[in-house]
Amino acid sequence: MSDQPEDTCPDLPEGAALFPLIPVELGIHPLLLATLHAIVFFDGSDVAIVNEDAANASLTYIATYLQRLQGPDLKRIREDMDCLIAFGKEEGWPNEELQFLKGFLQEFGISQV
Repeated sequence: MSDQPEDTCPDLPEGAALFPLIPVELGIHPLLLATLHAIVFFDGSDVAIVNEDAANASLTYIATYLQRLQGPDLKRIREDMDCLIAFGKEEGWPNEELQFLKGFLQEFGISQV
């Protein structure tokens, strides 16, 4: 399996939102990356690509599950988000993507305790 989404979907339709590919070397938890990619796709894709009501329902469930994080899992998510933000800055990602990451925990109601 390739690490490059372009290899698996060369004819990606215009209006489909994708989060940048994150290198394995960063050590970010794969389930967090999968979750971020799903959120970006559901929330950022045009309505011609994703049904808005269905996307919002899915995003609500994703947020509900993320709000269950606690203890070491929550600590790991915070650390991974900090790492992603630093990586994005280093790579010169657009401000919109960095703001998404910076506000992610609060936006999805993930405990700051």
